[in-house]
Amino acid sequence: MFNSHFSGELNAELKPMNKQHDLASFRNAIFNMQVLDEDCWAALAEILLLKTLKKGDYLTSEGGVEKNIYFINEGCTRSFFSRDGKEFTVDFQWPAEFTTAYYSLITSEPSNVNIEALTDMQVIVINYLALLRLYQQYADLERVGRKIAEAQYIRRLRKEMDMQSLTAEERYTKLLDSNKLMVARISVKHLSSYLGIQPESLSRIRKRYARN
Repeated sequence: MFNSHFSGELNAELKPMNKQHDLASFRNAIFNMQVLDEDCWAALAEILLLKTLKKGDYLTSEGGVEKNIYFINEGCTRSFFSRDGKEFTVDFQWPAEFTTAYYSLITSEPSNVNIEALTDMQVIVINYLALLRLYQQYADLERVGRKIAEAQYIRRLRKEMDMQSLTAEERYTKLLDSNKLMVARISVKHLSSYLGIQPESLSRIRKRYARN
């Protein structure tokens, strides 16, 4: 069910699924997009796996072909790519959000991004091929997939617009608004890369926030 990279290199631990507890946040996220009938929900829950990861583990690495979608129960991740030895952070993902290397997932081509655990994490793993088979049986579930894809497109477009129209401090404020507690746990190096500024500039912005 897992791609070889995911199962072969991570210090990830498979845990028994407590469907009432471990799936509560996931179920809320799904049902907020589309209410599923009992049979559809049961079929979806059947293909889910629970994984724990340590800080620094990778869900996806550049060059590997993505085969899973991940729902974050606990912790946070960053998506980044490397060029000439330098890392460029393009996004962060918080609890109750979905993440994957979407381009690789859809095209079956090698991923051009890494997805790294920035904290110890618990994620729900959805195998993409198994999900596609369920799409053929349940139209409501296919609608969920479409809404997730639409949300990712909107997220990316908003980020691109913010990069062109907002100052670094305004972008930092928006990031804080998205999840202040998690942002506080992210290093200046990763945050400054995401914001497109030097670490020294971010340190000054953070000091101004601390005084306020």
